[in-house]
Amino acid sequence: MDVFRIEGGARLAGTLRVNGSKNAALPQLAACLLTDTPVTLRDVPELSDIGSMYRLLATLGVDLDRDADTRTVTLRSADEGKSHATYDIMRTMRAGICTLGPMLARRGSARVSLPGGCAIGDRPVNLHLKGMRALGAQIDLDQGDIVATAPGGRLRGARVFLGGSFGSTVLGTANVMSAATLAEGTTIIESAACEPEIVDLADLLTAMGARIAGAGSPRITIEGVNELGGTDHRVIADRIEAGTFMVAAAITGGSLRLKNCPLDCMMAATELLRDSGVIIREEPGADPLRATCTVEAGDKLMPAELTTQPHPGFPTDLQAQFMALLCLADGNSVVTEKIFPERFMHVAELSRMGASLHRQGATVVVSGVRGLTGAPVMASDLRASAGLVLAGLAAKGQTVINRVYHLDRGYEHLETRLAEVGAKITRCDDTVAARVPKTTDLPEVTVVRRRPVAGPAS
Repeated sequence: MDVFRIEGGARLAGTLRVNGSKNAALPQLAACLLTDTPVTLRDVPELSDIGSMYRLLATLGVDLDRDADTRTVTLRSADEGKSHATYDIMRTMRAGICTLGPMLARRGSARVSLPGGCAIGDRPVNLHLKGMRALGAQIDLDQGDIVATAPGGRLRGARVFLGGSFGSTVLGTANVMSAATLAEGTTIIESAACEPEIVDLADLLTAMGARIAGAGSPRITIEGVNELGGTDHRVIADRIEAGTFMVAAAITGGSLRLKNCPLDCMMAATELLRDSGVIIREEPGADPLRATCTVEAGDKLMPAELTTQPHPGFPTDLQAQFMALLCLADGNSVVTEKIFPERFMHVAELSRMGASLHRQGATVVVSGVRGLTGAPVMASDLRASAGLVLAGLAAKGQTVINRVYHLDRGYEHLETRLAEVGAKITRCDDTVAARVPKTTDLPEVTVVRRRPVAGPAS
């Protein structure tokens, strides 16, 4: 199993391009099940979660033509008789549930295993099932599978309320919106997720022939159509990856120029950075969803109050990264997690590196320290892993991060890209890392290159 070995203290400087969004690409890949004509998606990141979705779609009768160099994939649903999303793939990623709505709407039935994903707290699929039932589907559970059928072979438009205990559901909104495109009549989704990934999915579906209004607001209206066609669509840039790189610049006292940066949907994160003393300069003339900006550390990092909320609030997927940054602020910060209250598995690991953190329920008080110290730490989920990498970049000495396969789910070749802008970071086998002396003068080790994301042959 691979680990990251980081020698902290290097100042990052240079240019990075933000890749396409994982959270946008996954439901868009599932949307190809809504038509039997080709759908081409561009700027799809090469990630393990994306590879899992490719494998899942292949088992559901989809032909894929991939070009990893250009991050382009063309998908065509060729065999609509295959409608069982099995546990062996579904257990590796939560987004596989997004195949439920498209299959049910197009094929009239679907059998989908209950999904897996990161261990960041309870994330039930009850709102997905509630939405499908509202559209007329019959839902049963059988041996860990969701078995769904559309009586008469077609769903019916309806009013669907998707509010939950912790706000709206992004994947649930994507699932119901996709299903409603082929339903008979009008569907109104109330308390819909407002995230930019939902807007991007709506743009794709509209280009395929769907009639959707209100995406990006709490009320989305869909007029069902008889069929959808193919299209060519570029996936939105990844705001979570962009935010991670912004913190990387700030936490190392560095300066990074970010291209293809979706600043227009990152105001909660960029305003908190500016309030903390980080400098962000946008270059004029670019599309605000694909902007170019420079992020520089200021003279002093100030504390902040951070509360995660549904978009346009502060994203829960950046909480761990910003907590790592606030560990070095001059004063006390408060981090409150309102989306996944148990999403604090990185707290114990940051404490091992010298952070002063005090948790009470869904809130952590972060008392800034003068510096962090490298230590062996364990990654528990995707975004916690990113937070530990950022802490390791700033820490004195060596940090070894175990279980970095979590990072491969959401960041493409992160170690290589950070190394290109000055980070002293390598990926190596854990047996090699265990033999590395704990000194600041480390010998070179053999880096095991990550294999390309596995998927069906092009």
